[in-house]
Amino acid sequence: MSASPPPTLVMDQARVAYGRTPVLERVDGAVRPGEAVALIGPNGAGKTTLIRAILGLLPVVEGQIRVLGQQPAKVRHRVAYVPQVDTLDADFPVSVAQVVLMGRYRQIGFLRRPSGRDRQLAAAALDRVGLADRARDRFGVLSGGQRQRVLLARAIAAQPALLLLDEPFNGVDAVSQQALLDAIAELKAGGASIVVSTHDLSIAHLACEEVCLLNRRQYGFGPTASTLTPDRLRATYGGRALELAGDHVIVAEA
Repeated sequence: MSASPPPTLVMDQARVAYGRTPVLERVDGAVRPGEAVALIGPNGAGKTTLIRAILGLLPVVEGQIRVLGQQPAKVRHRVAYVPQVDTLDADFPVSVAQVVLMGRYRQIGFLRRPSGRDRQLAAAALDRVGLADRARDRFGVLSGGQRQRVLLARAIAAQPALLLLDEPFNGVDAVSQQALLDAIAELKAGGASIVVSTHDLSIAHLACEEVCLLNRRQYGFGPTASTLTPDRLRATYGGRALELAGDHVIVAEA
């Protein structure tokens, strides 16, 4: 029997700080190739902070975070990131195909022209999210859900070992949500590891093998079915009144 591949991402009692102020403590877990972990917790819990630390943009002041066995900043070219709010101006006159091709810039450099293979990879990524027919359209004319799919295609074109998604399902329509889920499944089948921040528990069940419960510290990390329990969720959401409405968490002050 062949040995299982080493984890793409390892977090070992990681403590993350802004300056001297710790904002996230005792995060511990691993994500292997072909697996996804959902970051679940209230607003301000540190989910985006953890993603930024995995990118090497925030310091780990105790413990460690390793990506592909190295410090995150050293392998950032192997990591793709889809932010919660992209900085790309929807009014900027750029086509959908050009946005996706931006995902290849780290491989080709900003001063070199994209090759035929770069364009093929970008086209294939756009096809993966179901928007191949919109390649020539201006990015800004797409709906919010379609723009999110294009940004995911941009990340896919980079051929990452690790993909980080910060609330990618917020405000997207059902068609876009399914396209995003399908693309995530294909990436996992190809061996990529994925970290996705979400408030939607159904996304964790549908797309992720593991869950990390966060609220300034870790309240659980493990298989989705055994970690997303009412008791753990109540602890994560700070002892406030909590109701599980379908697949969503509704929190009100007690």
